[in-house]
Amino acid sequence: MGQILDRNFAESATIKNNQITKISDISQLPPELALEILKNLNATDLCLAACVWQTLANDEMLWLGLCKSIWSYTSIYKRAHREGISFRKIYLQLDEGTLRFNAGEGLKYFIENKLLDDTCEEISKFIHNTRKLHTTEKRKLLQERRDVLEYLIELQSYENQFLPNALRQFFAKLDAPEERNEYLSTLIENFSKRFYECNKDLGLSIETIYVLCFSLILLSIDLTSPHVKNKMSKREFIRNTRRAIINETLSDELAGHFYDNIYLIGHVARSTTTAR
Repeated sequence: MGQILDRNFAESATIKNNQITKISDISQLPPELALEILKNLNATDLCLAACVWQTLANDEMLWLGLCKSIWSYTSIYKRAHREGISFRKIYLQLDEGTLRFNAGEGLKYFIENKLLDDTCEEISKFIHNTRKLHTTEKRKLLQERRDVLEYLIELQSYENQFLPNALRQFFAKLDAPEERNEYLSTLIENFSKRFYECNKDLGLSIETIYVLCFSLILLSIDLTSPHVKNKMSKREFIRNTRRAIINETLSDELAGHFYDNIYLIGHVARSTTTAR
């Protein structure tokens, strides 16, 4: 076991009489220092370490840290201490639930094992704060649970962000569908409302933001797709955008900045690029 841990971190040492003494057994160290070393291990190595240093490697704060590094929020955290549930057990269950979710079983395991409360708010916070959920399966869930989708979008912040960059952030969190359909319209509609709430000072209405989002998606497809030979020029984009917006005026300068952003950075919704 000492050899396994040696591959994960440098050998610990103490200084005595101005000489460095190597320590191969971390149980000889002060507990707070030993725990700092064990924090560098992943869950698999920490389980192995528990075979030798059971008390240290089963420390609740270590396992809580591992849990929150992947699942920053889930309902069971609030009652784990009160109900005497170990965070090592919670980690293993969350990991199992994630594997099942990514295999197409949805949130059933999380809810049945009381890891997650079956409410719109709790599910939204869980999705928002979890890193390992497969984007395709997450999209399937959100298509079925529009209440969760709406609350999840409310958790996003786009304050003082440039619209194309905010749209990229949005689709990085909520995977875009592979084709333009009703679900994409729902995503853009909810995003437009949220972006408006975060940036009321811009003077753009929800309807205008909605139109601009689709214009930016189409522009990103046009400029990046190898199948489009005649790329849209900046002048054409400005003209088309001006015509699409009703009852509001968008400056040519701002429309030009939108074009430059897409031209230089690229896609705002990568999954929609196959839909042409």
